[in-house]
Amino acid sequence: MFPLRGLAGSCRRRGLARFAAGVPREAVDAVVVGAGAVGLAVARALAMAGREVLVVEAASSFGTGTSSRNSEVIHAGIYYPPGSLKASLCVRGREMLYKYCAEREIPHKRLGKLIVATGAAETAKLDMLLRTAKENGVDDLQMMEGSQAMEMEPELRCLKALLSPSTGIIDSHSFMLSLLADSENLGTTISYNTAVISGHVGEGLELHISESKELEKSSVGSPVSPQIVLLPKLLINSAGLSAVPLATRFHGLDQAFVPPAYYACGCYFTLSQTKSPFSHLIYPLPEDGGIGVHVTLDLNGLVRFGPDVEWLDGGMGDMSCFLNRFDYSVNPSRCSRFYPVIRKYFPNLKDGSLEPGYSGIRPKLSGPGQRPSDFVIQGEDIHGVPGLVNLFGIESPGLTSSLAIAEYIVSRYLR
Repeated sequence: MFPLRGLAGSCRRRGLARFAAGVPREAVDAVVVGAGAVGLAVARALAMAGREVLVVEAASSFGTGTSSRNSEVIHAGIYYPPGSLKASLCVRGREMLYKYCAEREIPHKRLGKLIVATGAAETAKLDMLLRTAKENGVDDLQMMEGSQAMEMEPELRCLKALLSPSTGIIDSHSFMLSLLADSENLGTTISYNTAVISGHVGEGLELHISESKELEKSSVGSPVSPQIVLLPKLLINSAGLSAVPLATRFHGLDQAFVPPAYYACGCYFTLSQTKSPFSHLIYPLPEDGGIGVHVTLDLNGLVRFGPDVEWLDGGMGDMSCFLNRFDYSVNPSRCSRFYPVIRKYFPNLKDGSLEPGYSGIRPKLSGPGQRPSDFVIQGEDIHGVPGLVNLFGIESPGLTSSLAIAEYIVSRYLR
């Protein structure tokens, strides 16, 4: 598909004006930038609210970035500061997600997870997590002695554990496919291989659009000319890893409202043995930049360990970011860091049993050694630009929160 030609055609068919002023310009109702889990959920919610929605995605398909490179866990809402967006949207999103999956027969399992303390100094942290979770409305947690947890999971070793019965796993691809189908059935148009390269915001909104292949042909630092300009009434920047770099290219937006961006890469390794040693998800206590190298199971029973945290240097703001041009390969030697960490709670892990799996990159708003940041959802009430909503730092629990984020945006910014 030639996305821009198809895009212009779809706009003309809806009777929208098209006029030449150097490049074609198209009036549209609502544009969502990014077709990850959150972008698709927002598109669906807007379409359900009666808006005419266009989703613009630089990749050739949906969910190729952070949405498909994570643990596929449905989180309960345990870790996040009370009163934060992460806490409220995770708890609400979990309820919405389980309901949606049940109604649409999307593969998922409510496995439950154990957060474990393996040293005496860690047990107090479990008590803190329990208090935080209760404040967040997560009231089904159970504190366990190590003996109780190890009776549930004989391969586990720990002094104490916190059981979260409402944690689960999901087939994220099936979930996104369902969101996409819902959106398209409601009239949403999606344009793949189509990149937003810049824009103007203020009295009106302008998006400068180019085919992704034009970015691929450009050299670093060279300008890319737009092939079409979109004039939306509502613009949702849900571009994930490129949300912050894209906002820096919105001329007219006060850059004081654009937070600094940090990126953390995490690798996963799979367990070579076919039979899983665990029936629950197993999590250590959180670490700097993440929630620790944990045990996750996929819906086929495959055991994965990860992710670790490797902070990436700068250079994420150039055009490569808009095309998800990152090195996602997993260096096999990196598993040497995994064995000692995993053996704290799984001492029977055998040498040579870890195989490279996959990696992902998390868009963060806080760097090494800094306190974890909250989701940032900015509308006119914050940055003063009518019709513009920016979503920054949508990392974990973004997948769990996706339906709730969409609900939040529609209820707060739709008019």
